Amino acid sequence: MGTLQTKARLTSIVATLCVAALVAGCGQRIGVTDPDADRIIGDGDSAREREQRSGTTLGDAFRAGRNAEASVSVNKYIWSATIEVLDFLPIQTVDPFTGVIVTGFGTPPGGGGTYRATVLISDPALDARSLNVALQTRSGPASASAVRAVEDAILTRARQLRIADNRL
Repeated sequence: MGTLQTKARLTSIVATLCVAALVAGCGQRIGVTDPDADRIIGDGDSAREREQRSGTTLGDAFRAGRNAEASVSVNKYIWSATIEVLDFLPIQTVDPFTGVIVTGFGTPPGGGGTYRATVLISDPALDARSLNVALQTRSGPASASAVRAVEDAILTRARQLRIADNRL
């Protein structure tokens, strides 16, 4: 019985050390060695210095709340318009931090086919480039005209929401 307790305690210690090593490695910036990395670029910084400044670690992601530049923002009007326009589809996943909305299959009002949508809102601007819609039917990708119609409906509703909001 003492041997089992010793093995369990040893396993626990090894697991704790492994987790500690993983967490300690989160703050390290790992780069690729480049023979030209020390050459000077533009404003006097070497390529290696720029690479070190632009590297992102897991710790940086957790500190994103403190760093406004590291956070992703989405346009609130496009976000709300997407939820309203696609309200006939059951929502499976919503992530406002990355701007992704994933729905299940549903039938539009007055329509005969079933659709499923994945929407990415990638920019805080109220612009068509901020919106990416992917529609699927049960038999494969939806037609480009259907995708375009959904995008147009979302952008039109987003503009209406913005106009209504500015009147307040």
